Amino acid sequence: MMNDDGSTGATEVEITLHFSNGGRLAQEDLLVIAAIRKERSILGASRATGISYRKCWLIVDALNRTFEAPVFATFPGRRGGGAELTPFGERLVALYSSIERKTRSQARSSIEEISASLNPNYEPRSSGAASEVRRP
Repeated sequence: MMNDDGSTGATEVEITLHFSNGGRLAQEDLLVIAAIRKERSILGASRATGISYRKCWLIVDALNRTFEAPVFATFPGRRGGGAELTPFGERLVALYSSIERKTRSQARSSIEEISASLNPNYEPRSSGAASEVRRP
């Protein structure tokens, strides 16, 4: 079912990993990673995503500082400059994607129930632990 804005109206799960060293890995980071993979530059990724160059650069820098192995290799300079994903960066994307797939699969029925509660005719399931409040 499509909404007026063209979306499907489906409930989405977004995963953000927060690491003990203060770093993180979130959807926006993956968007920048995908754009750099395609554009082979931070500036190109900025243009492709609509995220400011400064913010893209900060994401690249933060990810490279978060892990012991670099996520990106950068090649500064006006001509021939650019950025690319390292083998570790490719593995990081694969691991994150695996976490997303497993989470969506395992949480599917719970997400469906939560989504159903958005309907005004929703009847909550009885957990047996609390009394239900009925709407007139």
